[in-house]
Amino acid sequence: MITRRNLLIGSVGAVGAFVMPAYAHDKKQFKIDPKFEPQSVRYFSYPPGTIVVDTKNHFLYLVQSFGRARRYGIGVGKAGLSLKGEAVIKRKAEWPSWRPTANMIRRNPGKYRKYANGVPGGPNNPLGSRALYLYRNGRDTMYRIHGTTEPSSIGRSVSNGCVRMINAHVEDLYERVPLGTRVVVL
Repeated sequence: MITRRNLLIGSVGAVGAFVMPAYAHDKKQFKIDPKFEPQSVRYFSYPPGTIVVDTKNHFLYLVQSFGRARRYGIGVGKAGLSLKGEAVIKRKAEWPSWRPTANMIRRNPGKYRKYANGVPGGPNNPLGSRALYLYRNGRDTMYRIHGTTEPSSIGRSVSNGCVRMINAHVEDLYERVPLGTRVVVL
């Protein structure tokens, strides 16, 4: 017999399972290095509101005030596959759909050709729970700051060029930045 108490406990459990970060469900129980957890750090290089992506050190900084930034750990592109320079966030999406670029399919057809028509948004989508689309001179660069289904890639250079974040971390960033945010990729 379903009681009000059992229904309430089941509902809370279902909601809790839905909002848990993707890495909490990883079969290997992935544990992120604490230095890649979001944290406030000293940072002086750019004006407040700017996102700075430090590909060499695997950090993304959201400059919050002069001298302070919120730092996140990231995974970045393999050598030669990263965006460099400046861009602007012109589009944001929750649970975005994904389609590999023509270059990805060309580089690795065995892995990507089957996804040529795209993958709908959801927990198994490579872009994860959120995506910030980077534009330059009004044109889509095809690079994104997005979540990931591979949390072990944080702190590594393994992607096809986009900036990967733990889903819970990209959700936090997504809420903090408006369209038009300047992004500097070092």
